[in-house]
Amino acid sequence: MTMARYCFQLHVRPERLAEYRERHRAVWPEVQRSLRRVGVRAMDIYALGRRLTMVMDTRDDFNRRRSFAAHVRSDPRCAEWEALMKTYQEAPPGARPGELWTRMTRVFHLGPAARGRRR
Repeated sequence: MTMARYCFQLHVRPERLAEYRERHRAVWPEVQRSLRRVGVRAMDIYALGRRLTMVMDTRDDFNRRRSFAAHVRSDPRCAEWEALMKTYQEAPPGARPGELWTRMTRVFHLGPAARGRRR
């Protein structure tokens, strides 16, 4: 089965960065199960100061809005987690009004090298 990859960025409120990192050391099991159930195969969040970049590998049929809405509705703990996370988050430059995690556009890709070719 093929996958889709998404990259998003947002900012964490500077005074809440340490707490945000601490929360992500122990993401609630209900949240992890729900994300997998809606089609997230892998998720990484990277930090540079207060700037976060999230990389998600998903099933091809993953629809960002529908799948995430299903995740939030799947369990009261998921809704609670997402509401809590919003208290840490700020939109990055270039975000649309009301948008927090802002999708990034790939500008370069280095794929695997072709085997057996010599120059």
